[in-house]
Amino acid sequence: MSIYLFDFDGTLVDSMDTYVGVMLSILDKNAIKYEKDIVRIITPLGYLGTAKYFIELGVPGAVDELVKEMRENMVYEYTNNICEKPNVIMTIKALYKRGDSLNVLTASPHATLDPCLKRLGLFDLFDNVWSCDDFNTTKADPEIYKMAAEKIGASVKDIIFLDDNFNALTTAKSAGMSVYGVYDKSSDEYTEDIKAISDRYISDFKELI
Repeated sequence: MSIYLFDFDGTLVDSMDTYVGVMLSILDKNAIKYEKDIVRIITPLGYLGTAKYFIELGVPGAVDELVKEMRENMVYEYTNNICEKPNVIMTIKALYKRGDSLNVLTASPHATLDPCLKRLGLFDLFDNVWSCDDFNTTKADPEIYKMAAEKIGASVKDIIFLDDNFNALTTAKSAGMSVYGVYDKSSDEYTEDIKAISDRYISDFKELI
């Protein structure tokens, strides 16, 4: 039996364009300049971490106000429109039937995560569906992977973490997990970096079967 810990955005679902668009629109409307690697920076942080980072960049307002704006803009899209990536549903069902342990750890909040997975018919196939909010930290913190392993009831080294984000993969590996890089068009420019730190790199989910 394999134990998998999946990222959500850009790994299970094709949501990165929507996610990034909503986040960067906040910077754009406030005329805040940002570096070209902004996507790589904010993706592991979740709404709370991103809000704090945006305030550091100069966005006015309180953290909770920014988080509220992010959530409201995202809920509709995830509840109604965000689709799975190619062959994800087929693969998850096959791994479930095989008896593998399937778990999700994402920066997205349950308000967007849960309805999206339920609409896609995937929610009940996972043993655990976690948002970073459940751990009060982000995927930029090595401890979150250790806490997830403890909740799964397995050693960190026996868990395979899958993500499309270089920073999250690097942090999970530093915590002791095996890491599989997952192709997503949003991280095209980091593909070679991701391949270099990954134990395995997959371009299509069906490669897991």
